Amino acid sequence: MALEGRVAVVTGGTSGIGRATCERLLADGARVLFCGRRRERGEMLARKYGDAARFVVADVEDEMQVKAVFDAAVTSFGRLDILFNNAGGPTMTAEIAQIGSDEFDHTVRVLLRSVFYGIKHAAPVMCAQRGGSIVSNASVAAHLGGYATSHLYAACKAAVVQLSRSVALELAPHGVRVNTVSPGPIATGIFGRGAGLDDASADASAERAERLLRKAQPLPRAGLPADVAAAVAFLAGDDAGFITGRDLVVDGGAMAGRRFADVLAARDGMRQALRGE
Repeated sequence: MALEGRVAVVTGGTSGIGRATCERLLADGARVLFCGRRRERGEMLARKYGDAARFVVADVEDEMQVKAVFDAAVTSFGRLDILFNNAGGPTMTAEIAQIGSDEFDHTVRVLLRSVFYGIKHAAPVMCAQRGGSIVSNASVAAHLGGYATSHLYAACKAAVVQLSRSVALELAPHGVRVNTVSPGPIATGIFGRGAGLDDASADASAERAERLLRKAQPLPRAGLPADVAAAVAFLAGDDAGFITGRDLVVDGGAMAGRRFADVLAARDGMRQALRGE
């Protein structure tokens, strides 16, 4: 119960990483207000979680709806200690010359401006309390090319990391910590949505994504939403009390480099080629 007595807000909390994080924070003793656009699903989950959880319908592209989420958290639970900016989704995959201004603006609204809104409206509440933890969901695509098929996705996730790092310096004197997590490939419905599936079908496709991702990184299993949720819970708690302005990569070793088996295979292939075999 490392987070007992804390109050958390999770955006995009009805599926995938957001849902797993709600469940982890609740298991660790926090009370959680989560938001999303799917009312029926959100209300079903809130009933399942019990009195420690609340659900609010909200579109994170709308600043006033985001502000209303934090107002609801304070009204329901009396304070705000943790924010996980998680809401997002797949973005347009295209060559740079084919990307239109409308798609650019939409991606910025969903992936970057929503995070800005969350930090903007959480910060005054946490500063007044003289403490809090803000964690935003970034990506390994923020750090290296080739980890996203969307130029816009990579650019916005890099901006999330830098925005968080910059704001961390402003809020540090108030006892408010600001960090990010950068997941590698995680078996969620985002891949199904990127393939054009509807929300229900995409959520159901997560198990297939898990099978496909087992060899996507050096650790021989797929990344799971619970892996990211554990990182968020750590950054939210007292064990991370001296950590701010940092990005925690959760990728099974993907960014560390090639799998060692692939290195050995390349070496053997080079030797054979040089020997004329």
